[in-house]
Amino acid sequence: MNRKDAPEIKDAIEFKLQLKPYQQFKLDNGVPVYTIDAGAQDVLQVELVFYAGNWFEQQNTVAPATNSLLKNGTSKKTAYQINEEFEYYGAYLNRACYNETAVVSISTLSKQLPALLPIVREIITDAVFSEEELNIYKQNSRQRLSVSLQKCDFVANRLSDAYLYGKQHPYGKYTDAADIDALDRTLLIEHFNEYYLNGQVVIFASGKLPADIEQQLNTAFGDLKLKGFTNKIPAISQEQADEKKYRVQNDANGVQGAIRIARPFFNRHHPDFMKVMVLNTLFGGFFGSRLMSNIREEKGYTYGIHSYVQNHIHDSAWMISTEAGKDVCEATIDEVYKEMKILREDIVPEEELLLVRNYLIGTILGDLDGPFHIMGRWKNLILNNLTDDYFYRSIETIKTISAEELRDLSKKYLNPEQFYELVVI
Repeated sequence: MNRKDAPEIKDAIEFKLQLKPYQQFKLDNGVPVYTIDAGAQDVLQVELVFYAGNWFEQQNTVAPATNSLLKNGTSKKTAYQINEEFEYYGAYLNRACYNETAVVSISTLSKQLPALLPIVREIITDAVFSEEELNIYKQNSRQRLSVSLQKCDFVANRLSDAYLYGKQHPYGKYTDAADIDALDRTLLIEHFNEYYLNGQVVIFASGKLPADIEQQLNTAFGDLKLKGFTNKIPAISQEQADEKKYRVQNDANGVQGAIRIARPFFNRHHPDFMKVMVLNTLFGGFFGSRLMSNIREEKGYTYGIHSYVQNHIHDSAWMISTEAGKDVCEATIDEVYKEMKILREDIVPEEELLLVRNYLIGTILGDLDGPFHIMGRWKNLILNNLTDDYFYRSIETIKTISAEELRDLSKKYLNPEQFYELVVI
């Protein structure tokens, strides 16, 4: 190697990306397990993904409350003792509740897994949801909600989803203080029994996996009444709002407004979805996008403005989100529509399109760095009932989509009359 000569610089689109394949097996009870054995460090992550999100709850906020309180005590251990055990092993237990799914995961040194799996088993089979812990949860939730309701962006997020899907739809409903007050231990136990003890689950394990990972997971969970997930979540009808434009005053003394401009959109199975991801990036999906260049850099109306397609299993929404001074909110909206118009009428310059292609391929390349990121990619595909073919077709779309196709997509999807418009001050 001659170090006086600079190395050849390649565009990211010249890279040939490969998605490392997973290994799969089933526990004795039929629960599927997907594994990625990789990485240089002796660490791993095990995620149990239950179909236990708010899609399945019988009363508002029951699903997140159940998920949050899983580790707050069993019949044998207090919340303090459970936390102490994870602290002792230097491990981290996480819970998260989403629209369709709820997750229980551990991150730990590989050698500590045999000591930790029995604790996870105890949590998902013997959580007691004591009245004391529930009351603390309710008190904390009311306090967080009270503080959040003073923020215009929080209110805007709640209302925009309600307009798009209907307040009774799992994607559109939001929590009120009355919902928190109505939480009852009986409701949590019922949700726990149906969707955790006897629910559908899929397990993802990644990192430096021990040679006996299958035996360890089967010992911990293979004899439970859990079922393998079917990847079939029944659709729920949407009731979109009739009015398209909303102006809400949340704080009479507020100096900033939260802007949400959104339209209903499709999920990943729609033939236009991958192409729209490229268009969205160009429009408002990264720091060099049209919206950022205009509304942040040129006009100075906001610190940041972004557009994205919501990550839903069923039909989704295309959202533009920003906060701006209340005196320039309407001007900001005008500029968003102006950028839509330009995309509908003009061909994107090849240099700009190359920048977008390289950004998207570079992002994917970063997402393939390490076993946890690789498993994150696979998890997204599996839960959305997709295969690695979707991954490779996405890359091909990024590399080959033409400026003319982007203009045609803009004419099809970036029309102001298709969008809901909300400003909360």
